[in-house]
Amino acid sequence: MLTLTQGFLRFKPTLPGAMPIRFAQHARFLVVAKYHTVECFSSENDIRKFIVENTEVVQGNHLTPEIKMRLFTPKCRFWRARPELWPFSDPYWAIYWPGGQALTRFLFDNPGTSRGKKVLDLGSGCGASAMAASLRGASHVLANDIDPVATTAIKMNCELNNLKPLPVSVENLIGTKAEDWDLILLGDMFYDTELSDGLHSWLKQCVSTHRTQVLIGDPGRANFENHKIQKWLRELAHYELPLCVTEENYGLTSSKVWEFLP
Repeated sequence: MLTLTQGFLRFKPTLPGAMPIRFAQHARFLVVAKYHTVECFSSENDIRKFIVENTEVVQGNHLTPEIKMRLFTPKCRFWRARPELWPFSDPYWAIYWPGGQALTRFLFDNPGTSRGKKVLDLGSGCGASAMAASLRGASHVLANDIDPVATTAIKMNCELNNLKPLPVSVENLIGTKAEDWDLILLGDMFYDTELSDGLHSWLKQCVSTHRTQVLIGDPGRANFENHKIQKWLRELAHYELPLCVTEENYGLTSSKVWEFLP
C-alpha cells in the first residue's frame, strides 16, 4: 500500500522492512507518467543533460567509496519537487539501494567472485554491481534494466569511473530461456510478491540448466524475509549501513549478501 507523502523523494515505507516509497506515487502521478516518456526528449544528449542537471555526483556516504555515481540527494531539485513534473518513469537508477550496496561491496572485497566470468546484473539500476564486477575482472558483464533511461545513467556512471561503457539490455529477462551466465547479481529485487515469485522460478531454471551462481543483496525487507526462497539461501556477508542510508530506508541498519542454492 502506497501512502501520499509531501514532496517527490520521501523514503516512507508502509511497513518496517518493506521497500521504501521511492517516490511520492499517487493517482495523479501515475496517470501523468503514462504520457511523459523518454520520447519527450529528442536525443540521448537531452537525457544526459537532464540527468546532469537533476543528480549529484556522489562518492562516499555508502558502502563502496571506490566508485562515483550520479544519484538523487537532498540537494537535487526532484528530492522534493512535485512528482507530476518528473518526465520519466520512476527513476530507480538514481538511488543506490542498500541491497545493491552490500552486493557491490561483496564484489569489491571478493574479486574471485566475478573474475573471468560472464556476469548478468539483473535490475541494474545505477549500475554499481555491474561496474564492480567489471572492475574485478569479469570477462563479460551485461547490465539489465527495463527502464531505458537507466541505460544512459549506467553509461554516465561508467564514464565517471573511467570504465568503458557496459552493454545494457532493457529486455525483461525474467521468465525467458535461461542463458549460460556464470554469475547473476540481484540487488534489492525482492520487493513485490509477484516479482519475487517470478524471480524464484526463473533463477531455479538458471541454476539447474547452467549451474549459474546467483548472489542476492537485500537489507531484510519484509517480502524477501517472508518468501519461500529463504529455504535455499546461504548467507555470505553482513554489512552495517552508514547512518544516512539507514535514515533513508526506514531505519534498516544492515544489509546482507546471500547465495541461492536450490
